[in-house]
Amino acid sequence: MPTDRRIERITRVLSARQPDLRVVLEGVTIAHNASAVIRTCDAAGVLYLDLISPNPDLLRFNEAITTRADKWLEISVHASASECLKSLKEKGFKIVVTRLGGESVPYTELDYAQPLALVFGSESEGISDEALAFADRIVHVPMVGMVQSLNLSVSVGVVLYEAFRQRQAKGYFDRPRLAPEELEALAAKWSSNK
Repeated sequence: MPTDRRIERITRVLSARQPDLRVVLEGVTIAHNASAVIRTCDAAGVLYLDLISPNPDLLRFNEAITTRADKWLEISVHASASECLKSLKEKGFKIVVTRLGGESVPYTELDYAQPLALVFGSESEGISDEALAFADRIVHVPMVGMVQSLNLSVSVGVVLYEAFRQRQAKGYFDRPRLAPEELEALAAKWSSNK
């Protein structure tokens, strides 16, 4: 049976979750990176993480890196980018992909106070053409070094904390964003987590 203190903490954390800000990882193959992204999502108030992977069993999370943050996220696995992103578009999410290129804009130029699915590609290939076809916006993290890429988990952290900053400025963390029935169901689920 959870203590009153634990129930209060669960309610407080769930009240700050952002159900209309999702992170999507496409084709990620390095478990260390996916594990670090899970931890960052939890810290930044993300509730939903979508993994696009035809072989999800190959991606085992490292508990030492996630610090078991996977218990506090709703993680879905999809066989293809189309399966995942079509569904998110139908739910009203704008699809934002991260990609270096002439058509992309700096990630700071995006309005994160709207329903967004932030899509990050694999470590070696980046975003697929299939995912790119669903993009409403394409963003990049500006760099001035010789190396023109960041580690996947670092990229996710940089972009997510811009979303966090903008949403915090608009008061999105000051009141629950989840519907009362969803908050109640998740609180019951989280209360049973060990």
